Amino acid sequence: MLVLSENIRSAYVHFLSTREIPKNLVSRFEKWLRFYLDFCHKYQHPSENVHSLELFLVKLAEKRQPEQVKNEATKAVQLYYELVTFRRTPTKHDNSQISPPQQSLQPEKNTGKSWEAEYEELVNAIRIRHYSPKTLRSYRKYIRDFQSYTKSLSPQMVSPVHVKDFLTFLTVEKNVSASTQNLAFNSLLFFFRHVLKKEFGHIDGVVRAKKKPYIPVVLSRKEIDQVFAAIDEPYLLIVKLLYGCGLRLSECLMLRVNCLNIDDEILTVHDGKGKKDRTVPIPQTLKKDLSKQLQSVRELHSKDMGKDYDGAFMFDAFEKKSKNAAREFIWQWLFPARQLTKVKATGKMKRSHLHITHVQKAIRRAAAQAYLTKRVTAHTFRHSFASHLLQNNYDIRTIQELLGHSDVRTTMIYTHTVKSVTLKEAKS
Repeated sequence: MLVLSENIRSAYVHFLSTREIPKNLVSRFEKWLRFYLDFCHKYQHPSENVHSLELFLVKLAEKRQPEQVKNEATKAVQLYYELVTFRRTPTKHDNSQISPPQQSLQPEKNTGKSWEAEYEELVNAIRIRHYSPKTLRSYRKYIRDFQSYTKSLSPQMVSPVHVKDFLTFLTVEKNVSASTQNLAFNSLLFFFRHVLKKEFGHIDGVVRAKKKPYIPVVLSRKEIDQVFAAIDEPYLLIVKLLYGCGLRLSECLMLRVNCLNIDDEILTVHDGKGKKDRTVPIPQTLKKDLSKQLQSVRELHSKDMGKDYDGAFMFDAFEKKSKNAAREFIWQWLFPARQLTKVKATGKMKRSHLHITHVQKAIRRAAAQAYLTKRVTAHTFRHSFASHLLQNNYDIRTIQELLGHSDVRTTMIYTHTVKSVTLKEAKS
């Protein structure tokens, strides 16, 4: 612990007497000044800077000091600032007299700060790691919620204590699910490590939402046929691929012409979840439908090439590497959007794939027309694909590879969606 020099201690005690501080508080104020100067010396903060007091109060909050104690420490350090200002202020009075300082240092307002620089750094940190735009949107949402909760506290002052309070607030006040709370936690963990460059540390005492085991919704083969009968093209082929190949909706909509190998009945999924590639077999019943879809895409591409068409949207910087690739047929979307999109920055006319919400609405309409008693989403067909394979005695590792799961424990959830059958050995 840092020991105050006799000059500082005597000057500070004398200054407290001029401010009519009760004698029973003098020793405690002296103690807080010693703690504060020791903190500044240890972490190399300027002791006469108001920002150092803010950091000192954050440290006290991390140690779970009550508000009364923090107020007392603040008053002790503010008086030290007044002493420093007073000693630097020219005065006409005699040295034996002590006059009020010309200007008293008060801590500047530390809320209502701008976080725009931090959000720009967040975008850079996400992109340099090649995370998906969806991850960026999710992380930014919860960081903005955290900023609002802290009343736009200066980013340099936020600490794991604020994170703990925020997560507890989400669970107790907002009653969010366990997955939502975990996503908020991961967002703030990334923000602390890669944007604020702070060590997050271990957070004790957080009220966590209880996570319950999730059993996915699975449709029977009859129910799937009912949805097929109620949905129109091109959404019908999309839903058939979701069920027949176990694709995620985003994976299906991002398929390009060169992902298909109809002759060998192989479909290649590029940049799936986690930026992973995989191959899945194409059901024989879909070969004819896929050939028709390819022909439709070829006709649309021929019409586009006769107009002012700048090609399909490409990934990363591939378009700069291969300037003509965006206009080539093999790079066109398997499920193209109906209209071209004008890029504001360049004025180019480009084509995207079908929007994800269009497919989701079509599935909801079809499920309603089929009068199904289950909640049906695009992911339901992927769940049904895995469950039906398991019912047909496919190996769990094979299903894991087809679904693109990194861990077989994720695939094991489908063991709860099929009927349990126990085979007993025959007795002698």
